[in-house]
Amino acid sequence: MPSKRVFITADHGLSVVYFLQSDVVATLLDAGVEVILLTDDDLVERIASRFARPGLVIEGLRIKQAEYYYQHEHHDTQWWLNFLRRAGGSRRINTEAMDAYIRQVKVEQRSPRRRTMYTPMRAAVEMLRSSSAARKALVQIQKRYTPGLYADLFDRYKPDMLIANTPGWRIDRYIMREAAVCGIPNVAAIVGWDNPSSYAIAGALTQYVTCWSEKQKEELVLGSDWQPEKVNISGIPTYDGYIRREWLIPREDYFKRHRLDPERKLISYACSFETFSPNIQNIEALARMIADDRFSSPSQLLVRLHPNHFMRDWPYIVSEREKIFQLEKELSHVHVVAPQSLGGTLGYYSGEDMDEKSSMMTYSDVFVTVYSTMVVETTIHGRPVVSACIDAPGGGWNIPGKFSLALSEIGNWPTHQRFREAGAGRVAFDEAGLFEIVNAYLQDDKLDEDKRRAFVQQEITYTDGSAGKRTGEYLLSLL
Repeated sequence: MPSKRVFITADHGLSVVYFLQSDVVATLLDAGVEVILLTDDDLVERIASRFARPGLVIEGLRIKQAEYYYQHEHHDTQWWLNFLRRAGGSRRINTEAMDAYIRQVKVEQRSPRRRTMYTPMRAAVEMLRSSSAARKALVQIQKRYTPGLYADLFDRYKPDMLIANTPGWRIDRYIMREAAVCGIPNVAAIVGWDNPSSYAIAGALTQYVTCWSEKQKEELVLGSDWQPEKVNISGIPTYDGYIRREWLIPREDYFKRHRLDPERKLISYACSFETFSPNIQNIEALARMIADDRFSSPSQLLVRLHPNHFMRDWPYIVSEREKIFQLEKELSHVHVVAPQSLGGTLGYYSGEDMDEKSSMMTYSDVFVTVYSTMVVETTIHGRPVVSACIDAPGGGWNIPGKFSLALSEIGNWPTHQRFREAGAGRVAFDEAGLFEIVNAYLQDDKLDEDKRRAFVQQEITYTDGSAGKRTGEYLLSLL
């Protein structure tokens, strides 16, 4: 029998990378801990086959059953609890991202009943933002929605600890609540860069959390009432492979993969923020500059689509995808790469193409995006970064009932603000500015290099590829 046993939830593709494609789980297994990783039920066999190792067991997280419970058991009440949890973080931190979510709910809410409830719930948000006691009470209130889906798993494995990929912000909240009922401690790992500033109050009682940096710790302590001694900083294990160059494809092979010209400079563009605004205006501007041979060196454009470009529920974003593919057909120096899908509910947010991402960033002469997490990832690779914030006509999507944001208005979101204030890259608000900045970096890729290094240190803390091992050792210390 193992000395200790833990559950780990991975209900998001990035969580699979965080735990399984880093040293986190390996460190636990090497110490004799048995790991039961719970993930998308449809992918259990595939993940078990790929990451097979003694001591590692893959089980289904019963996501469909959990979603059914959410949809059919006092759904409106649970929906509003989720709203309050996400919007009700303390105003002691930057609330710009949460404020945008509140406005989005107001614009996009079609249910007459929810429209009626919006005003009192908005007032409840204000109370939560000013009262730690109210925020803690909300965590307690959520306990009544514990469906008991996992009793057999708890009985069979008797885990000593549950490690979740959020503090109950996603569907993991139900198994975390059940663990709390069983007296099993919950530990959360912060997987996403913007998570602590975009999602606030925990969805279940959680004793410990491990995060990327002092910045994230500050957001957790001030925004979500975590006790400082319960917040660990161990960096971001997902990026260890970048730092150690584990995923890099040889340049010649990568260029052949995408039919890129090895003699031309490579400008890459990663789509981002397209839920609220089109990206096509940024892409078309770069494509025109390259087609007109305006840059100081002959260049080419590689566009990485976003996972949202493959979401059928958002036809306007899918339509943008088709416009990007059309640009590729029409212009000889525009190329498109799509993210790879792990399948199931994990979708296109997966670790299936970490080699693709790492190589794209490594070989880019200039990397362009809209404040995405890839500004951090690209600075890890030492490449110049530009945030292109050219507003679409009218500011956003301009679709009735669809919440939109002009790209020029999002610079004060917490992670966006840190990128700007650090000077790790530059921001362009129009085509002329975009040309000037990209061209400057093409002529001198050392511009802002010292600021990029400082930004990486600030945001991920450990830049030696040790975050996975540090995270695993922290979890062991809790056991």
